[in-house]
Amino acid sequence: MGYLWIAGAVVVVVAVVLLVVQHLRKGSLLMPTLAGAIGAFMLVAGWLVLVDPTAPKNEAVKTGGLAGGALVALYALWLNDRRRRTDEERQRIEVARQQLEDARADHDRSRVADERFARSVELLGHDAEQVRVGAMHALAGLARSRGEYTQTVLDVLCAYLRRPFAEKDSINPKSKDERELEVRLTAQRLIADLLPHDDAKAAGTPHYDLDLTRAYLEYFDISHRQVGSLTLRAAHLKQSNSFHHTVVHGGAWFTDATSDGRLYLHHMVFHGKAWFSRFTCHDNIDYTATRFLGPNKFAGVEFTAPVSFEGCEFAEPIDFENARFSGGLKLDLAKHAVARTHAMYVSLEHENVLPDGWVVERREGGVVGLVRS
Repeated sequence: MGYLWIAGAVVVVVAVVLLVVQHLRKGSLLMPTLAGAIGAFMLVAGWLVLVDPTAPKNEAVKTGGLAGGALVALYALWLNDRRRRTDEERQRIEVARQQLEDARADHDRSRVADERFARSVELLGHDAEQVRVGAMHALAGLARSRGEYTQTVLDVLCAYLRRPFAEKDSINPKSKDERELEVRLTAQRLIADLLPHDDAKAAGTPHYDLDLTRAYLEYFDISHRQVGSLTLRAAHLKQSNSFHHTVVHGGAWFTDATSDGRLYLHHMVFHGKAWFSRFTCHDNIDYTATRFLGPNKFAGVEFTAPVSFEGCEFAEPIDFENARFSGGLKLDLAKHAVARTHAMYVSLEHENVLPDGWVVERREGGVVGLVRS
């Protein structure tokens, strides 16, 4: 027993050498651990017997066993930690692989969507009306499935409506222009379908812009919708067109536009500019309860049919300079508003309801009156 601790020390040294060799070879550490446990047992037990020969031998053996067991326990903990790190690494690799597959799949979907978009746009120039209608529905379907295409699809549909268009031939109602009108009506309906409804209050609801400059619109209806900016400069509005209950978050431009049919603009909200400069309307136009929360301009408008601003709200001064209302004007606002009325005329042959304090001076033989606010 006197030399037991020496043998244990030798075994421990051998175990350390084996540990270094196996670590460098990235081999199993089981043998170095077992050798180290045996060496620790022999070293501790032999040392205790050498130090106190009178002590019970079973206590020395027990203490040596604890030392060897501690090494085995440490090895078990190391194995468990290694297994945990291996599992974590495997999970990271799996997540990275899944992300790569998702990116590849998204790339494939984007490529297919781009090809579908390009093909549909190409078909918009087809001679057959039914092919153009199908292309428009394909574009709308693409916008519904991939939201990032919505604004682009709306731009394409608006561009189609901006194409020159001759009104239908009353002698031959089935003429090519009549068939083309059906295609344009489809484009108008799809535009309305792609716009978010006015009751969409969720944060992040997109506001899409519509550019209908010089467009020919007939029975255009985007009521109860939300839009970003609305541009109808020099547009031609025929029959009945509806924008009522629409919320315009950006600017709205009806400059130089012409309406030959009824126009419904009631209960709208204009958050930005509302520009109706030189707007001409030859049929009833209804602005009832519309809110103009930004700058407005009605300078140079010419309305030959009844116009109603009943219950409207203007956050900034109303610009009625050079405006002409020859079909009757109803201007009983929701609250008092300042107005610029230089060269503003109303018809004296029709009923006019003006704010308190406004006066009308007869002009042109008493047929029209100059308004002074």
